[in-house]
Amino acid sequence: MNFNDKPDRSWSKAYKWQRYKGTDILPMWIADTEFRCAEPILKALHQRVEEGIFGYTLPDHDTDAIEAVVAWCQRQYNWKIDPSWLVWTPGVVPAFNVAIKAYCQAGDTIIVQTPSYPPILAAPAINKLNRICVETVAVDGRWTLDFDALEDAAADPKTSLFIMCNPMNPLGTVLNQHELDRIATICRKHNVMLCSDEIHCDLILDNVPHLPAGAHPALAEYSVTLMAASKTFNVAGLGTSFAIIPNEKLRLAFNHAARGILPWVTATGLAATNAAFRYCDEWHQQELAYLKDNRDYLVSEINKIEGLKAFSPAATFLMWVDASGLRVNDTQAWCEAKGVGPSAGRDFGDKDFFRLNFGCAREYLVEAIKRLQGRKN
Repeated sequence: MNFNDKPDRSWSKAYKWQRYKGTDILPMWIADTEFRCAEPILKALHQRVEEGIFGYTLPDHDTDAIEAVVAWCQRQYNWKIDPSWLVWTPGVVPAFNVAIKAYCQAGDTIIVQTPSYPPILAAPAINKLNRICVETVAVDGRWTLDFDALEDAAADPKTSLFIMCNPMNPLGTVLNQHELDRIATICRKHNVMLCSDEIHCDLILDNVPHLPAGAHPALAEYSVTLMAASKTFNVAGLGTSFAIIPNEKLRLAFNHAARGILPWVTATGLAATNAAFRYCDEWHQQELAYLKDNRDYLVSEINKIEGLKAFSPAATFLMWVDASGLRVNDTQAWCEAKGVGPSAGRDFGDKDFFRLNFGCAREYLVEAIKRLQGRKN
């Protein structure tokens, strides 16, 4: 795999590139990469297409994909899951909205961290519930939760659910054992359910483990863990993810809330997930090495630009850039005027930041830095 390739995505109407179509703005926003899928995934999809029939496929009947997920969790996180815990979903966004419907009542409050993935921030209001935001704080060059604020929010008797993002999007933090222990203690003390969005958990760039929420002894019976192959293997357009719910009553409530709302995941998505988790380890390791080099280059160069600064994210292919030093009213407009199109910080909860996607050929990053420096050709 040559991760330096720059594929032309215009013919496929890729959302990432459509936003700035017809402009000279380099798209570095939405969280998909510029990397062609691993050959085993493409082979699996070709085989599925060659069959020529795309009738109904019940996900529970795809034992190959189920077994692949079980084996992946054991191999990657030392987490032994039962196949019955698995609930297939067409994306983590519908999944955490279903979790809200399953576990919250009218008038309830939902905790979200900020900054965070915009659909997480939007989910409480979509479901006509209250939202309380818990900020993240910088400690020793790393972002982490404000645990005192989390305790206060959880203590509200109306609080019923905490939607967490781990690794954090857009911050790139991977929660350590002590932090997850504190979250477990707070949630259990105040009877707050946890829904953990872990879609970036296989994109850890530093030598730290991913600790799934559902694998924590104190959280296993009180949590929903959301995962997918989509971000890691660049198959988000195939609409396939999964929830892991060890508690049978919680799993039944989740499935009940999804009735008539969530469609089955796609046959092609199941095929891709199966292939990704079984046959793409070498591609995955090469991707991580490439992303780590990209990250190190980008954080070094960003911190040389006056008015910008960033911590090195431990995971994801996303960098949260502090632009408060620019002292401009609109950081997004500033970037776009330079010819770079990141994700707007205001959408994540902080207008003085922006999020850069470095899941691309190094040449794109070099060009982006030139433009942000004011050296656009």
